[in-house]
Amino acid sequence: MSPAQRANTEILAVSIDDRAKIQLMLDRVAKEYGPPAPDFTFLSDPGHRVIDRYGLKNEGNPNGIPHPTVYVIDKKGMVRWKFTEVNYKIRPTNEMILKALGEVQ
Repeated sequence: MSPAQRANTEILAVSIDDRAKIQLMLDRVAKEYGPPAPDFTFLSDPGHRVIDRYGLKNEGNPNGIPHPTVYVIDKKGMVRWKFTEVNYKIRPTNEMILKALGEVQ
């Protein structure tokens, strides 16, 4: 992502984990892959309020883990691109996300 794109982009991650578990995950990622750690905000949603509001809860998972989803939302709050996959192993590529961001910029 170019510096200009980064300056106009906010990345948020939503997890059912509490803040302590999120920090453990970030520490593990930094240890396994080296610094820098992800430089975006992780939001804790253990009560599934955000996940339920967006209809992302995986009802087949007893822990309530959501389906992996990426939204690109413009400055007016309009969803301009969405990727949701029921198989947690399938994620959008960085190129797919960057292309969607480029179309909004």
